[in-house]
Amino acid sequence: MHKNVRNNKYKCANYYKAEFLGRVNLMFKEEELEKISEARLKYEEEVKKTVQKYPERKSTFTTGGGVPVERLYTPENIKDLDYTEDLGFPGDYPYTRGVQPTMYRGRFWTMRQYAGYASAEESNERYKYLLQQGQTGLSVAFDLPTQIGYDSDHPMAQGEVGKVGVAIDSLEDMEILFDGIPLDKVSTSMTINAPASILLAMYIAVGEKQNVPADKLSGTIQNDILKEYIARGTYIFPPKPSMRLITDIFEFCSKHVPKWNTISISGYHIREAGSTAVQEVAFTLADGIAYVEAAVKKGLDPNVFGRRLSFFFNSHNDFLEEIAKFRAARRLWAKIMRERFGVTNPDAQKLRFHTQTAGCTLTAQQPENNIIRVTIQALAAVLGGTQSLHTNSFDEALALPTEESVRIALRTQQIIAYESGVTSTVDPLAGSYYLEWLTNEIERRAQEYIDKIDEMGGMLVAIEKGYVQQQIQDSAYAYQRAIEKGEQIVVGVNKFQIEEKGTSRKILRVDPSMAEKQIARLKALKKSRDNVKVKEALEEIRKAAKDESVNLMPKILEAVKVYATLGEICDVLREEFGEYTESIIL
Repeated sequence: MHKNVRNNKYKCANYYKAEFLGRVNLMFKEEELEKISEARLKYEEEVKKTVQKYPERKSTFTTGGGVPVERLYTPENIKDLDYTEDLGFPGDYPYTRGVQPTMYRGRFWTMRQYAGYASAEESNERYKYLLQQGQTGLSVAFDLPTQIGYDSDHPMAQGEVGKVGVAIDSLEDMEILFDGIPLDKVSTSMTINAPASILLAMYIAVGEKQNVPADKLSGTIQNDILKEYIARGTYIFPPKPSMRLITDIFEFCSKHVPKWNTISISGYHIREAGSTAVQEVAFTLADGIAYVEAAVKKGLDPNVFGRRLSFFFNSHNDFLEEIAKFRAARRLWAKIMRERFGVTNPDAQKLRFHTQTAGCTLTAQQPENNIIRVTIQALAAVLGGTQSLHTNSFDEALALPTEESVRIALRTQQIIAYESGVTSTVDPLAGSYYLEWLTNEIERRAQEYIDKIDEMGGMLVAIEKGYVQQQIQDSAYAYQRAIEKGEQIVVGVNKFQIEEKGTSRKILRVDPSMAEKQIARLKALKKSRDNVKVKEALEEIRKAAKDESVNLMPKILEAVKVYATLGEICDVLREEFGEYTESIIL
């Protein structure tokens, strides 16, 4: 095509797009709204008669997060909605309708089942099974000692080795964990926070052993310490050195591991602790603001590191509220990055997120009901535009999931993807009067929380004062009281109960001798490695920890390559940084 013809074609396309947008912005004309208002008044008169004859189930309705819900929504509720400013097109600012122009018409979200238990060998088998079943990405669950920086032979690890995730003490364990899994072809997410730098270094080292350079690795480390202080508790160091470790990772990966998502700013655990949907958005994005501010203060460019920020949200039971929540979060973060931090790179304005269905909604009573809960939650995540998804297994309220239950969880995603039809068009619920109103309302309420946190001096100050923790505790208490009073129905728990006798249900049990085998392997490693090199590498970490101008990541990477253990590295950092003590919130 001739250049001038092509340019004219684009000019015409832009002209018609502008004309179309102008019409969209005027879709709710004043005279039409007046007609709707008059018709609604007549409708309400009829409703009064109906309600007198057939009373509604309750006097007031709210979302699961407590947002009041009206009986009916019309264009009046969204009369100020500006299509181009508030919605736009998928892939365009403010990304309300999605971060990619074609979303799932191009490719589905990454189906990433969170898994890990017992030893590296057993977890490796589970990963290979999931990949064979069609999973498209890995998600590693670490045991509690690993998460808080203790080796399996530490007294604090007793009774916890391999229980809630896989035990990783050294690079040797990491090599076994990914044996036979090509790291240049699989994206890996790791739920690790305080020792995130160490596990990332181990992953890079495994890649090198597979002849996969760091710039070819793709994946995510959670690396979100603020939500640990707020809701989860697997912290090690105080806030200041913790933030240093995080920004060191930002800087290192920008130069050496460009495909890696350097943080997964997590609202998931905030929601699991009892927050509302609005609080999940507000506190997660406030954490994100704190991380961006810390990185900018260090001299990093948000247009660069902002492209590798990712988020992690919960998908709870209130179907429409969850969809609106994801859309509101995306729009609000785009505004924060552009207006607050002056970010001009579109890729650094986009909120990309992983979703996990709500573990806190799973019930031990009638556990098969959890399959339905997970399906609703997964569908909300997809309709909300998630980039990655984990679906919980129905038996997780009882034990770690079996192969059968995890297969059903994965099949849930696959059926939504291939059979439901919801992936054929982008943002299919857009334009719903209720959904658009609710998206606006969640954004407005979340912004109020962010403003309050700003007034207090930022997220670190808000955490130190216990403000965020108190807000979550109050919401959790209110929700539990509603269940106990029967105002919030949980099927099979406080309504529709059945007598459940002991069953022969198959559940996964971790072999109690596994911890002994893990400790024996660790002892053998410490005897066979070059302990002189280990001592030297640990001393280099100590020196670097004393000098804030030095990036710790290269030193940690060299230490793991000579098989210094996770616990040994964390012990050095504990000695230099100290340990965090939680404030008691009453």
